[in-house]
Order: sequence, then C-alpha cells, then structure tokens
Amino acid sequence: MKTKPKTVDEYIASFPKETQVILEQVRAWIVKAAPKAEEIISYGMPGYKLNGPLVYFAGYKGHIGFYATPNGHEAFEKELSKYKMGKGSVQFPIDEKMPLSLITKMVKFRVKENMEKVKSQKK
Repeated sequence: MKTKPKTVDEYIASFPKETQVILEQVRAWIVKAAPKAEEIISYGMPGYKLNGPLVYFAGYKGHIGFYATPNGHEAFEKELSKYKMGKGSVQFPIDEKMPLSLITKMVKFRVKENMEKVKSQKK
C-alpha cells in the first residue's frame, strides 16, 4: 500500500517526470496568486488555505484535477465549459496546455471571496 504524502513536494515527487512539471507549474501559479495562503495536504492532495479553504489540485493519469469549490467554478463557468467538470471540480487534460492564467483568476476570486466572508463576519 502506498503511503500518503505529508508534503506537497512528496506528493508531486510521486508522479512521472512529465506530470511533475505540470503539477509544479500549477503549484507555482497558485502560490503567486495567493502568496499568503498556507500550503497543506488535505484529502490526500495539495491544498491552500487563507481564512478557510481556497483551492486544491491533484494529478491523475490523464488530467490535473482542480478544485476551487462550487463558487469558484460557477464564477468561471463559461471559461471552464470546454473541460470535463463536476460540482466544484474541473479536469484539465495533461496533453493540453494548462490554463494557468485561468487558474490564477480562479485563485484570486477565491481569495477575494474568503476575505469578504471574514469582513462580513466581523460586522
């Protein structure tokens, strides 16, 4: 049985080299979009928290799963429509260029959403 990774580095290292490169790109763009977010492993995959959960991502054989909660996906429904989606999830095929600018927009949206939630709770 495979052991669960304890860090994002361990998680990424468990994939083939080609997939590692893509996962590192996704990670870098998330960190750039949310530099104050805490990087975690949750649900067995990399995640980011800032005043609550922001986004998660995961590697699979043929795609990268990206999870920005239902709100993050609903806000970008049009841009995501060409990808396979579920409630709060989207699959970016590994054999296509990663939509890194879209990922950035989604992360920034989630940061803003979480910050607004904190402000409204303080009122």
